[in-house]
Formats: sequence, structure tokens, C-alpha cells
Amino acid sequence: MTTFLRPAAAALCVLAIAACSPIYKLDIQQGNLFNKSLVDSLKPGMSKRQVTLVMGSPSIISSFDQNRWDYVSTMRRGNGRMETKDLTLFFENDSLAKIEGDYFAENPTELIREATKYKRQYPDDKRPDEDKKKQQQGS
Repeated sequence: MTTFLRPAAAALCVLAIAACSPIYKLDIQQGNLFNKSLVDSLKPGMSKRQVTLVMGSPSIISSFDQNRWDYVSTMRRGNGRMETKDLTLFFENDSLAKIEGDYFAENPTELIREATKYKRQYPDDKRPDEDKKKQQQGS
């Protein structure tokens, strides 16, 4: 009898663990997210400080080449494949010399709006919180 129970218990455990895998996966964005206008605002001759003010800190600064800055970003939409984008800036004498690579050309606010599309949204004029505030102010 115990020879039958052990394999049955093991099979039951495997099925229980397999059933725990999620059907829906969230969109995951990591790293720097840039839009086209931000990258277009970079001009040759800008100092490292000016570039940092526009783009933020780079993801990677090589210890061996301080004149190369890499901004890396990854995006996985749901169960899809992970996309990786890399924007590389090259400096000469502490001024921007060359821009290479690609980036997510989408507007960051649009990506945030898309990420919250499955969350229940209320029209602006019918939000329950605002109705409660109006009722409290009126009484």
C-alpha cells in the first residue's frame, strides 16, 4: 500500500506546484527609458554634466574606458520575449562626440498608461472618493 501512496503523493505535489504558475504576467521595464525628444536633445559638444542632467546617470560606465557611457533598458511585455535596447554615448575631452544604439522610442507616459490598462478606472466625474468628499463638504 505504501508503494502506491508515495508515487501518488509525489504526483499530487507536482500537479499542485504546476497549477501555481500565473496565467497573466505583468509588463516589466528595467533600466533607463527614453523617448525620442529626450535623445534628440543631446548635441555634440555637450559636457558630461549636461548629458547627466538630460539623461540621468548611465547604467554602465566602464572602468577601462571612462569616455563611454551605456544606457541599457529591457522591456518584457507579459509572456513575450524580452527586448533589450542600448544607447551608447562616446566622449572626447569630456564633451559628447558620438551617439550610437537604439532606445524605446515610445513615450514613457504612454507605457505607464498601458501598464495600468487592466486596473479598474473610473471616469473623472464619477470617482467614489470625490463623491464622498463632495458629500462631506455639503453636510
